[in-house]
Amino acid sequence: MPHPSSFQDATLTEAVRLIEETGPLEDSQALREAVGAEPGAAGRIVRRARILAERTGLVAEFARARAWAPWVLLGLVAVIVIAGLSLAGNVLGGGERRINVVVALASLLGLHLLTLLLWLIGLLVSPGSFNASFGWIWMALTARVAGGRQGQAPVLLRATTRLLAQARLLPWALGFVSHAIWALSFAVAIAAMLFALAFRNYTLNWETTILDPDFFVQGVQWLGRLPAWLGFPVPDADAVRSPLAAASGQRAWALWLTGCIVVYGLLPRTAFALLCAAVWRMRRKALSPDLSLPYYRKLIARFDALTPPRIVDADPGQSPHLAPRHLPSDDTTDTLMAIGFELPDELPWPPAALEMRGARAMRVDGSASARRQLLDTLARLRPRRVLVGCHAGSSPDRGTERFLREVLALCSDCRLWLFGTADEEARRRWHTWLADTGLDGIRAGDALEPMLHDWT
Repeated sequence: MPHPSSFQDATLTEAVRLIEETGPLEDSQALREAVGAEPGAAGRIVRRARILAERTGLVAEFARARAWAPWVLLGLVAVIVIAGLSLAGNVLGGGERRINVVVALASLLGLHLLTLLLWLIGLLVSPGSFNASFGWIWMALTARVAGGRQGQAPVLLRATTRLLAQARLLPWALGFVSHAIWALSFAVAIAAMLFALAFRNYTLNWETTILDPDFFVQGVQWLGRLPAWLGFPVPDADAVRSPLAAASGQRAWALWLTGCIVVYGLLPRTAFALLCAAVWRMRRKALSPDLSLPYYRKLIARFDALTPPRIVDADPGQSPHLAPRHLPSDDTTDTLMAIGFELPDELPWPPAALEMRGARAMRVDGSASARRQLLDTLARLRPRRVLVGCHAGSSPDRGTERFLREVLALCSDCRLWLFGTADEEARRRWHTWLADTGLDGIRAGDALEPMLHDWT
């Protein structure tokens, strides 16, 4: 099926579905407008969602969130940059001008490496592991600022995360924001360090009480391998063992520290941000609601029931009717549904004969909520056989026709039982009506056993 035309359409469509989980919205006008404006099922679903989203305030809420999103991101970046400058100031030792390179490296890279490891692990586990990332914080703050405690912003947030998770883009989308913020904070911290180291005199050393000096020699050499490929110097063993290195040794220490931050901090975050952006470009077409869900299958059946007939070489004297659609048998389950439609209260439903055959029975009084509940059940069960019981003495109308078309679109075989006392005139009226409405493919009768004999 074609995809919604934009990420906004997909988000609004999913948000409307989430809202209707608590109860259906009145959509008769939206259905008619969607059928008249769009030829395909996906386009009709999106058009209906746009209309309902406009009515419920989702469109205005989405516009506010989109307007606030860059400002919230800038505010979050400002906080991180200020934190980075503060951390760089702490690393530079304040007024003492002495830098413990081991403590400085752990301070600048420790939290970064931990969160990066959690992100990599999170690629293999559930999306809930990203709730503490900068990307999730940005989305949550945007929803809070745009909608406050009230409004539809929380629904839009849930819809967005579900779409991203469904398209396997949630870790990549949130990861891009997180990596970009980390990369910017490293760039600011490195710039502040280089400025301070260039115009002020600092003493760089290491301290220990229980570790052997050779441990630091090996650690400095090992950590300096990758920065050395980019031209950063690595202090030799004598410089590492010397508590207070000469001026040339201090320069090597400063550049080694800077190189480690660039190679193990700035470059990984920049590379992963670019990777996330590339994955987003490749998978963004998958950002579409799952139209195979029962909710959307039911909507498609309702659209099919409202679709105007297509006339192909029709007899000008005949009123054309849309041929009823049904599910292929291999797409259904071996279930027998018995539906009593608009039956008088004095007629019991289901009859004992149907209960003995294990039929799943439901009774519909004709109200919109009852019909919606029934269609939801049919879309979920996809029964192979449906027996609809109608009062034989009643006269069928357009509501009956629409109901039968909606039921037939969600099953493989539908039959009509004329329940109650049916005389010859009533039987003739029903059969004539079925033929006139194009539903003559539905087998109808007033005797139950003949209607069921080849279904058991």
